[in-house]
Amino acid sequence: MPGQRRKRRISLLSWFGKRDVFYLTVLVVAWIASGYAGKMKRGLREVLSPAPIQVPAAVEDEDIRRQIEARLRTEMEEELEREIAAMKQAAADKEARALAEAERRETDYQPRLGSVTDVRKLRSGIPFTTEIDITQGGIASIERADDDSYAALYQLSLRRPAPAKTMEELLKTSPDLGKILPGLPDILAEAEVSKWFHQLYDNKITRIRRDAHTLNEVLTKHNLYDCETILHMRAPDGSPLFLMQAEMDVVSDGSDGDRLPGMPDAIVNSTHYQPFTSYGWKKRTKTPNPMVAGWEKRLENARRELADPATTAQRQAWLRDRIEYLKRGIADLKARSFLIAEYDPFIVIPVNLLTARETFAPDVGDYAVVIHEGKIYPGIVGDGGPTFKVGEASLRMAREINQRASPYSRPVSDLKVTYLVFPGSREEQRGPPDYELWKQRCAELLQGIGGLGEGYQLHAWKCLLPKPEAESEPEPPVENALTPPPASGAAAPDTAPPARSEEASGTPQ
Repeated sequence: MPGQRRKRRISLLSWFGKRDVFYLTVLVVAWIASGYAGKMKRGLREVLSPAPIQVPAAVEDEDIRRQIEARLRTEMEEELEREIAAMKQAAADKEARALAEAERRETDYQPRLGSVTDVRKLRSGIPFTTEIDITQGGIASIERADDDSYAALYQLSLRRPAPAKTMEELLKTSPDLGKILPGLPDILAEAEVSKWFHQLYDNKITRIRRDAHTLNEVLTKHNLYDCETILHMRAPDGSPLFLMQAEMDVVSDGSDGDRLPGMPDAIVNSTHYQPFTSYGWKKRTKTPNPMVAGWEKRLENARRELADPATTAQRQAWLRDRIEYLKRGIADLKARSFLIAEYDPFIVIPVNLLTARETFAPDVGDYAVVIHEGKIYPGIVGDGGPTFKVGEASLRMAREINQRASPYSRPVSDLKVTYLVFPGSREEQRGPPDYELWKQRCAELLQGIGGLGEGYQLHAWKCLLPKPEAESEPEPPVENALTPPPASGAAAPDTAPPARSEEASGTPQ
């Protein structure tokens, strides 16, 4: 162990340089002391506090809580990576400044704006304009001591969007919507703008206020304006309807050992891939979830680091919390199955809506249809997402809309996707996806609001999961032409092969 620690120190020195290791150590300790666990608790309170929650079954509540915790942990880990990257950049900038200063003394140096300091190259897509105001001041010795004599004022301006409410406004982004849903105009006449539309933009603005001092990390313009509207409507029979127009981002979470016993090592060992979805059910076979191996490896590494005497007290506290999280996750993966975003068509709804337990709030398992460019795709609400953005669907749904879609490339960047959810329509018992049932139920629910227009029909999903290898079967006996027929009244030999069970035949369960 001492030898291993010595090697780690040598590696670190060679990476940053000896003169920067001290600064790195101070920054890392400061980050840990800043309250990682406190951020997690505040995040959970923020997500769960907006409205009183009437918790139904314990398992369903645990689904949502696990989803929130997993996403918050991922955000914290990504934040740590960004801070480490910033520290590296700061070290590189320091060295670059020293080199530039040396060059300036020897030549007429023309300074170049760097990738971090050049505000004209913000990744957030926010136009940055400058204006220089020059007034006459006093003598230099006085102005030099006055902080206000040479100062920069930064003001971030944004317009809060209004929701689309009329059929005319909805048709601006989805021109065929009235033809696809001929009964929508009558229903829309009594529609109300959802309070969650306003809450969504409240959450966005709160996040922008928090991050405004770091322009390159502030919410992008694209993600600020990602929702055209959220409306509450009622079908002719009084059933609630939830309509949202937005873009479409991609989620790639989920795992199920029963249906997909093997996954690539890159996913199994990934620290960012989430093997859970909010929609889950009790495992039906003894085939282990492939993600268990990766999580057990992470658990072993955490325990090893915790036992290392060189681990700081702050790090030990973080590791204990992580170990408990990993243990709960492993137990869940061994007991339950989940949707698989690469194979199952589902949409994602912000977790604060899933926990609202209100009439118009979508719930996990509720049936939904996605409408885009004349196509109607059936599915369910399968997962929970952030509270500050909307418009997400599984990788399977995304690739059906745009073959180029991937976890890193959204299928639709414009606000041209209509999500129609039927709150309260979920099945009483959860189980593996049944695409034909999903299509049938969505067709029935659409019929209740006037049906689809002439020439339009629901998309039929096909199972793309690799079929399990069929068990070997005994060969039927070959009839011997020389064998005499049985005597009159004798029973004929049974030459038919034994019947196969559904499991042995490879039929998806």
